Amino acid sequence: MGRKSIMRREIFHGISVFLLVLIGHFCFAHEEKKACYGTNNNQFNQLGSVDEHHSIHQRWYNNCEVVHGNLEIANLQPNHSTDFLKSIREVDGYVLIGLNSAKTIKLENLQIIRGNTLYRNKYALVIVSNNGQYNNSLEELPLRHLTEILKGGVYISGNKKICNINTIQWKDIVNSNYLNSITLKTNSSECTDTVCDASCNGSCWGPGPENCQSFTKLICAPHCPGRCRGPSPSECCHSECASGCAGPTERDCLYCRNFRDGDVCKDSCPPLQKYNTFTFQLEHNPAGKYSFGTTCVKKCPYNYAVIDSGSCVRTCAPDSEEVDENGVRKCRKCDGPCRKDKVCDGIGTGMLRNVISLNASNIDMFKNCTKINGDLSILIVAGNGDAFTKIAKLDPEKLLIFETLREITGYLLIDWWPQNYSSLKAFENLEIIRGRTKVREYSLAIFSKYLKSLGLRSLKEVSDGNVYINGNNSLCFADTLNWKNLFRANQEVKIKNLKSPEECAAEGNVCDELCTNEGCWGPGPSQCFNCKFSSRGKECVKTCNILTGEPSEYDIDGKCYSCHPECLPRNDNITCTGPGPDDCMRCLNYKDGPYCVQKCPAGYKGDNDRMIWKYPDEDNKCQLCHPECKLGCTGPGIEGCIPCD
Repeated sequence: MGRKSIMRREIFHGISVFLLVLIGHFCFAHEEKKACYGTNNNQFNQLGSVDEHHSIHQRWYNNCEVVHGNLEIANLQPNHSTDFLKSIREVDGYVLIGLNSAKTIKLENLQIIRGNTLYRNKYALVIVSNNGQYNNSLEELPLRHLTEILKGGVYISGNKKICNINTIQWKDIVNSNYLNSITLKTNSSECTDTVCDASCNGSCWGPGPENCQSFTKLICAPHCPGRCRGPSPSECCHSECASGCAGPTERDCLYCRNFRDGDVCKDSCPPLQKYNTFTFQLEHNPAGKYSFGTTCVKKCPYNYAVIDSGSCVRTCAPDSEEVDENGVRKCRKCDGPCRKDKVCDGIGTGMLRNVISLNASNIDMFKNCTKINGDLSILIVAGNGDAFTKIAKLDPEKLLIFETLREITGYLLIDWWPQNYSSLKAFENLEIIRGRTKVREYSLAIFSKYLKSLGLRSLKEVSDGNVYINGNNSLCFADTLNWKNLFRANQEVKIKNLKSPEECAAEGNVCDELCTNEGCWGPGPSQCFNCKFSSRGKECVKTCNILTGEPSEYDIDGKCYSCHPECLPRNDNITCTGPGPDDCMRCLNYKDGPYCVQKCPAGYKGDNDRMIWKYPDEDNKCQLCHPECKLGCTGPGIEGCIPCD
């Protein structure tokens, strides 16, 4: 019997329990998993104090099963629990574990790393420098269910007490195209007691039989196309399976290598169009689906855009613009230069890819932005500055740069706000937060103890993602809003630790009487969510200036609009019925046909390039001069012509 066959037989005993666990989870593989959003490229940056950093990570990943983006775990201390990581099974990007002194990182259920983005464009799993002070170091990293890294290599270095990782056979986990991208620098002098349980056959993530490495490739029969569930030739997984399987077909995969269409793994989603061999034309495919991540969907989520190739995307290409067609957001290639809206990269995107927060060094990049493609995070480092990178404190006045902002496609996270700013007035023109990326499940998260009101008076939609407002014990008004009026999906709002309604009322911090019962963003008639009677611009009013008041106005659906300046204001009478100079009831100066004008036309070209001259009659109506008048006239007939000198 060959050496490879012997190894397959010996290892099989060690994985039998693991396969039973996988089969027990098999039904779960085809259910909707709870997803959360990881980081773009946070790397080793610490978010606030060490305890705040830990708390933020708990909020992001608690009960999360699929991480969209990267999973970056850094700066966790010995007193920090990592139980919140137990639920994670799948990561779309890379996994980075570094600078931790917690004893254990409990990623025991992580099964697949897709590597759609790579650390330094090379690595999907990075474990570095997990050594703390006073001999506090990471000792346990029980990745016992990790069986596949689809793309990217492994980098492990500078971990004094992670010892069993030396025994792992990475060839079973890493794609063969990346075997040259495996770097293992372990401190053997610290790892003198590396022992695997006898049932593990020398490969384990830690002590005990439960930490044996689980094999789904090295044990396979030679003809298997990839993974398998055992050494028998009949136990091969389908070629579309990733990580393992519970049977031979594309319906039995634990994870899909490419796309999941219902309960079937496929190499691509059904095309939106198909070729008709009888008509020789492309036609609509009723079975067509869009690709959304690794899933095939009948339609893209409301707040995502659609591209012609059949994918749901967060942002359109630079030569395309996002348009609304019959309620569907689509990317349409611009015919010439794209429209004048200034679209800027968000934090963690494009030119700001390696940035975690707005700060003094990057805020000017948002000047005149009307739309942010991505996220906007304002963390404590913005207000404190960063001595290490020599970035100064952010000048609060600079925040007014966001007054032009209308849309954020990702999330808005405010963890720091200037003490002397009592509202988010800088964002008073923000109309929509799409939530295509989120902080955990939140697309709007606000933590600032100095805010007294939100001031987001133009915000009319939070397309996806929940809202979280906490730690704002000076804040009033936020709990008056009917937040569901902003939501387009099954969303929730969590508001904690506000100032009590009684204290707010005692201070007079209540919604204006001109607001409806849907609440308000702050004090005064300009902060109502909706107006009880009428509105003028962004301010609620009791009534429009239709019969009295200045400027004279007309009303459409409760909104007040100014009459044309050529309309004659009339007290106790209607001045106009619409916006144009032909909608005036009476003219301020002259009337030319149906239009009110400042003066009658003089010397304008008409049909056949004939010059037109007019004069005002006794009723201030413009009348045509005699055809023989060459320089205009002052009255009717040829005798009214202005003589030629």
